[in-house]
Amino acid sequence: MRGDFYFRTDRLTVGYDGRPLIRDIEIGLDRGQILTLIGPNGSGKTTILRSMAKYIKPLHGTVYLDRRSLEEMTNRDISHKLAVVLTERLKTELMSCGDVVATGRYPYTGPMGILSERDRQRTREAMELVDILELKDRDFTRISDGQRQRVLLARAICQEPEIILLDEPTSFLDIRYQLELLDILRNMARTRNIGIIMSMHELDLAQKISDMVLCVKGERIAHYGPPEEIFRKDLIRSLYGMTEGSYNPLFGSVEMGKPRGVPEIFVIAGGGTGIEVFRGLQKRGRPFVAGILHENDIDYHLAMELAGEVIGERGFSPIREETLERALLRLSSCSTLINCLQGYGEVNAMNRLLAEEAAARGMRIITGLKDLP
Repeated sequence: MRGDFYFRTDRLTVGYDGRPLIRDIEIGLDRGQILTLIGPNGSGKTTILRSMAKYIKPLHGTVYLDRRSLEEMTNRDISHKLAVVLTERLKTELMSCGDVVATGRYPYTGPMGILSERDRQRTREAMELVDILELKDRDFTRISDGQRQRVLLARAICQEPEIILLDEPTSFLDIRYQLELLDILRNMARTRNIGIIMSMHELDLAQKISDMVLCVKGERIAHYGPPEEIFRKDLIRSLYGMTEGSYNPLFGSVEMGKPRGVPEIFVIAGGGTGIEVFRGLQKRGRPFVAGILHENDIDYHLAMELAGEVIGERGFSPIREETLERALLRLSSCSTLINCLQGYGEVNAMNRLLAEEAAARGMRIITGLKDLP
């Protein structure tokens, strides 16, 4: 790990009561970047963040901030450069949201904690940045989880930090607030040159927002790298110990397991027309065959996760006779055809022949799940 990262760890070992939980953590982050920690519940993500923030004393190794060891810095010096947003509830008796945000200015006030005009201006700017100025006089204990998370983020911004640590900032938020919060974080990283380190459970969102990803599992870091190296099917399956279902990096989603049994349904699809049908059949526990799908088709990738068998063809290539023969053979063992296509092009013209053959054989032909017995 190069030594000129703005924030980095050197052989950091974290744990409790002298017992190591995770050893030899080495990461590096420059300002303006986002690092996300992912991994199973209880794997130690929160412990790592707390150790990085000096809330817990590391068992071994060093955390460097702006080329200085955190151990050599006072808490006041650290608070000028690093802000922390944790998951525990604040004890805020009789405090308004504006009061809570203003506590982010305490590292800059005197012993009496009296706010200057500059402090009040910074408080207002932080609340405007996360769009909560209308909550300024509201009781902090009487707002929603999404609003509360924004208030805490505004408090962190008030510190004017160069690094922000966040523990599961999107947990318990609905999708609207998740997206809005992450958009704020991405914008802050880009426009204010703030480095962000956070833990997340939402893999699809982590894949989209992160510059680097740290995979936490077992006594040592499982993987560390950019999203394109981390969000792979086998790696995510191993990281979370998945025994059922699968992770699809193209969709950024987790899919339920394939229905068990011998398929009696053949699905013709393509260009995204089969997605609803594939997932609907999975929910009903109805095994199916999908085809003929090109390997560069979005339906092909989902069918590989959910179908008992996929009849595939090379991308951008017309369907070959031998591929059609293979599809016809599988068609003969099915009793129902679901045809999701409303038209055919040059490269998938063979699917028209496949549908016509199903009609000639007297098979039940339907166009969607509503007609499925």
